[in-house]
Formats: sequence, C-alpha cells, structure tokens
Amino acid sequence: MRSDSIGSTPRASWDKTIKAKGVGSAAKRGQADGAVREDQKLRQACRDMEALFLGLLLNRMRSTVPKAGLLDTTQEEMMRPLLDRELTSTMAQAGGIGLADMLYRQLANENKEKSQAPR
Repeated sequence: MRSDSIGSTPRASWDKTIKAKGVGSAAKRGQADGAVREDQKLRQACRDMEALFLGLLLNRMRSTVPKAGLLDTTQEEMMRPLLDRELTSTMAQAGGIGLADMLYRQLANENKEKSQAPR
C-alpha cells in the first residue's frame, strides 16, 4: 500500500471529504455569523431609537423650565443640543428606560416568525 493513503481510503479522496465537510461547516458558521450581525444591528437600532425618544423627552422637559439667570447664554444654546445628544446616547447604552429592550423583543419575535414561515 502506498504512503499517501489513510486506511483503505486514498489520500485524494480523503482530502476531498475533509474539504467538503469544512465547506459545509464554514457555510453554517457564515449563516450563524450573519444572524449574530443582524441581531447586533437590531439591538443598536433599538438603542438609537430609545436615544432619540429620550432626546425628545429631554428637549420637552427643558422647554418647561423658565429661561432666566446666569446660564441663559447663546453659547449654552449652541452647546446644549450636543450635550443632550451625548447624554441620551449614553443613557440608552446604559439601559435607559427599557424602551430599547421592549422594541428589541418585539422586533426579534417578528423576525423569527417571518423566518420560520413557510415559503
């Protein structure tokens, strides 16, 4: 028997079998990676939506406060939206008020149902 055979299977046939199995598992990993990426995109979109909602909420709350005093300057008016955007983004990333989690659960269930529906 030649040295390039493994058991009773010729080496070329053995290599093809290994490559075929590797390609199949790589395709499955690719699908799993794609699902994980889609899940991460959905989570981030939900966090962004919560940050947007918190920004609107904060803006409306600030509009109820009377503008008078030392802190009522044009510089503050220019910088406040930037501060609010960062503040609400950080709040949403830290868990916020739970809106992102609720949105994610709802949308993930809808995506799951659509992917399981017969075609």
